[in-house]
Amino acid sequence: MSSHGGTGAASSDDSTGAASSDSRTGAVASDGETAATDSDGQAGTAQPGGHAARAEAEGDTGRTGPDSDTSAAEPDGGTHTAEPDNDANAANPHDDTSTAHADHDTHTAEPDNDTHAANPHDDTSTAHADHDTHTAEPDNDTDAANPHGDTGTADDADSDTAPADPGRDTGATQPDPDSASPREGGGDAEAESAAAKAGWFGWRRRSPRTAHGVNVGTTVLAGALVVFALLLPNRIERIEFASFVRIPAEGVLLAGLLLALPPRPRRIMAVVSGVFLGLVTVLKFVDMGFYQVLARPFDLVLDWILIENATDFLRETFGRTGQVLAVIGVIVLLVAVLVLTTLAVVRLTNLMVRHRPVAARATLILGTAWITCMTLGVQIGTVPIATKGNAEFLGNRVDQVRAGLKDARVFQKQAAVDAFAKTPPDQLLTGLRGKDVLFTFIESYGRVAIDDPAMAKQTDAVLKEGTGRLKAAGFESRSGWLQSPVTGAGSWLAHSTFLSGLWIKNQQRYRSLTTSDRMTLTNYFGKTGAWRTVGIVPGVRRAWPEGKYFGLDHIYDSEHLGYHGPYFSWTPVPDQFSMEAFQRLEHGRKDREPIMAEIILASSHNPWSPIAHMIDWEDLGDGSVFHRIKKEGTNPTEVWKDPEKVRAEYRKAIEYSIRSLTEWVERYGDENTVLVFLGDHQPVPTVTAGDTGKDVPVTIVAHDKKVLDRVADWGWTDGLKPAPDAPRWGMDKFRDRFMTAYGPQG
Repeated sequence: MSSHGGTGAASSDDSTGAASSDSRTGAVASDGETAATDSDGQAGTAQPGGHAARAEAEGDTGRTGPDSDTSAAEPDGGTHTAEPDNDANAANPHDDTSTAHADHDTHTAEPDNDTHAANPHDDTSTAHADHDTHTAEPDNDTDAANPHGDTGTADDADSDTAPADPGRDTGATQPDPDSASPREGGGDAEAESAAAKAGWFGWRRRSPRTAHGVNVGTTVLAGALVVFALLLPNRIERIEFASFVRIPAEGVLLAGLLLALPPRPRRIMAVVSGVFLGLVTVLKFVDMGFYQVLARPFDLVLDWILIENATDFLRETFGRTGQVLAVIGVIVLLVAVLVLTTLAVVRLTNLMVRHRPVAARATLILGTAWITCMTLGVQIGTVPIATKGNAEFLGNRVDQVRAGLKDARVFQKQAAVDAFAKTPPDQLLTGLRGKDVLFTFIESYGRVAIDDPAMAKQTDAVLKEGTGRLKAAGFESRSGWLQSPVTGAGSWLAHSTFLSGLWIKNQQRYRSLTTSDRMTLTNYFGKTGAWRTVGIVPGVRRAWPEGKYFGLDHIYDSEHLGYHGPYFSWTPVPDQFSMEAFQRLEHGRKDREPIMAEIILASSHNPWSPIAHMIDWEDLGDGSVFHRIKKEGTNPTEVWKDPEKVRAEYRKAIEYSIRSLTEWVERYGDENTVLVFLGDHQPVPTVTAGDTGKDVPVTIVAHDKKVLDRVADWGWTDGLKPAPDAPRWGMDKFRDRFMTAYGPQG
């Protein structure tokens, strides 16, 4: 019998009975028979014989096989099957099967969820509601029918589960419908689900305690990972214990949002949030690397080209194998971070939903604590407890992207202004006619080499010695400070800033410059027709198409200096040999015209180990002597384990470069020699020890007193060492001031 809105049907033959009321159905079976009911006015048929009974809802059928211990439900044409060998017991004292069908969305009792069907002999009960299947409770939920009053289960209004264990057997709620979807495919789906729940080789079933421990441990690790990602600073020096005991505003807001969303949007938000958190974490790691080398964060618009430069540096320093391994390691780390953060956020979201009341209270408490700490300025040491660091981090990135997109237009306007563009060639650089002018860059020669107390004494001694020896050879010198556009790396940006008179702070500007008709110092020297222009660039070891832009008549790279010695880590040619090669190839030639040379020394390039040392100039030969010198040097792997050793080796490299240059002037310079030498940028933060300044020394050396008289009003310091209060200009200002000083009006 069946009727709408609360009809109960009973069948004799071994006490088979079914009941339904108020659109909720309770089924009880006894004495080995099976009873089924159909809610919402559909017919339920009981079958005698201790085997399966079938109930149909709106023409759809759920079936079970005998002796399978399985309870199956099928909503509107889809079949859901309770998995075998878990704690879901069919309503059958003979291990037979009972099936029940709800009107719309009936869900199967999943394994390990402890869902019990109504069974007077197995102390279990199950009930199905009209739409989503819940165990029946008074407040719109369904309580399992159990004539012995043993076990019951309950679901909350959001179909989230809350376990109960009133007796020997355990009752559990149905899984959240946003995490359980109807299975199709019958036995295949059952097998897959059973395998997943049992774990590899069924270890969860055999070791439930271990499985529980793994589950708890995984959840704890997921929480730790999310907290780590939210609170991780983007600079290594800011990583401390206090950084990870703060309250992140973003985490509190995200938790509240996930709890408030409906199931499907919540799942999507959890995945998107996990991926986004992973990307932010990766960006923080990239920032750490950039701060360690360039003392600035990664630019999302302008710095992608530097990735190629970084891989080239790895290849040149550690070989092809080292480069490949490093790239593979970075890719694996990137994928791992994205996957793990996503899985962690999804797992924590499911945990919060299962324990919604507790999660809601915890979120409210944390939000209140954040507001209180932010208002009162509570700190641990110097670290504030309440933080919105990720919001500020992303806000700065948005501003950076906007500035990067505008930068091209700004630079184009700046490059269009050139005070000397229309100056006739015969009025350019008249104060230097007949002189050999050398613009020489010393790699990583920054202010730290002169001012840092750990280096100042030794560097000062070298500069004083050089000043004295040059003076004895008839040379005078003046020194000041320039501010480089970069620090740590990016030498080519500093070179082009110095020569072009434009602030070349990123690769986009560099490319715009080298594809424009903007005149550089080297271009103007060539334009006069009074100088042969050459480049000595031992750090260049492959094609350098940008070299044409600088207007040099000839470029000598590392392959054309006649060097047959070893590399010193990154450095292809030692500085002393490079200067000797310049003398042999250009400066020492007879009957030559005046030379303007751009010389880029490389021995003081990172990693500063091993480094060459000065030998007798007569012993340089083809450079083979440096094989022995390299073997006597330090191992960069060992040096870089200790920052103090790195700083010591850096200082020695700077001393070697300065001696190579000043001894060359002393040995080969004459009354027509004019040397301008400077650092291109400060070294990496490992050496600067937190100094964020970008100052580099600059010096003019000349034999002819008239040359230095033209810059007397600059206020530079006598000698090779600039005074702490010597004038400090932007590196982009040098070109115009130099050309003005040595022009007709100088």
